[in-house]
Amino acid sequence: MKKKTWNGRWIALLALITVVLAGCGNAEISTLQPAGQVGKDQFRLLMIASSIMLFVIFVVVIIYTIALVRFRRSKVGEDFVPKQVEGSHTLELVWTIIPVILVSILAVVTVYYTYKLGDVSAMDAVDEDGDPEHLVVNVTAKLYWWEFEYPNEDVVTSQELVVPVGEKVYFNLISSDVKHSFWIPSVGGKLDTNVENVNKFYLTFDEESNGLKDGVFYGKCAELCGPSHALMDFKVKAVDRDTFDDWIASMQQTDEQSPVVDEQGEQVFAESCIGCHATSGVGVSNGIGESNTMGPNLATFGDRNRIAGYLPHEKEKLKEWVRDTEAHKPGNKMPSFTKEQISDEELDALADYLFGLKVEDDQETKSDR
Repeated sequence: MKKKTWNGRWIALLALITVVLAGCGNAEISTLQPAGQVGKDQFRLLMIASSIMLFVIFVVVIIYTIALVRFRRSKVGEDFVPKQVEGSHTLELVWTIIPVILVSILAVVTVYYTYKLGDVSAMDAVDEDGDPEHLVVNVTAKLYWWEFEYPNEDVVTSQELVVPVGEKVYFNLISSDVKHSFWIPSVGGKLDTNVENVNKFYLTFDEESNGLKDGVFYGKCAELCGPSHALMDFKVKAVDRDTFDDWIASMQQTDEQSPVVDEQGEQVFAESCIGCHATSGVGVSNGIGESNTMGPNLATFGDRNRIAGYLPHEKEKLKEWVRDTEAHKPGNKMPSFTKEQISDEELDALADYLFGLKVEDDQETKSDR
């Protein structure tokens, strides 16, 4: 009876694990559902390596099971001595040649994909008119947020990366403080961002993100970088080329047109925030890793779906964040503001102002025309 009880517990545990694992693999963040050619290549390499390992495990288990069944004591007796095969050239060749073949297969495909995915020779290619043929993005990782610069388009943004689908996007990766790691699980990666050297690679986005949860792919920092490492997220909007071009044009106009937002909030921003944050999406740094601002660029704040990378995009959450940034994201560099520094009325106005900083509304207006 006790044995049956334990068997029932094991079955219940396996059923629970199955239910839990059934929630894994969301398309916006799963490496098992690749949405780009790089992710597909990496997934293929993963499956080849896993298949080889499973083959080895399967063979070992089969041999072990045969030995247990065929040579069990109750069948062959106490004094049975199996045939001795020490020094067998046949067996030595088998267990030498087969591992060599398996390791060679794994080595060949690994080297092939390593060179294929590391080939960034076309990053600086230009057409007959001298215009860049590929989109290049400079990524600067910071505690605990991400800055994205489009050097050929003179555009800077943060926390949300916007890319076109169906073409290679090249990245220059660097860190401004400590080592981080740039990773978009569903699309490919990951690659370290170091302080002193620039890492380069490319990704392709085969699917638009508007059909996903929140309309974005999720990006993560994959290197333990401090107390808020787990909260160092970013989002990726993958759109068609025309939508991307419209977004770039709207970002380039943010330096010329003041958004229709709360005037009191704009004044509060100018007095308390403008020293660290910009509201224009126009700008090019002096070099890769040379920051445009101390804090995230807020030109598209109203278009985002998260505050501080992970909080719900709601005004109340924004006000909570401004009041106590350390409680929400330990180790970050943004100061908190007390009621003596910014009153509740001023904070309400500031929230209205920030949520009014949008460029996607401009894109919709253009498409309506």
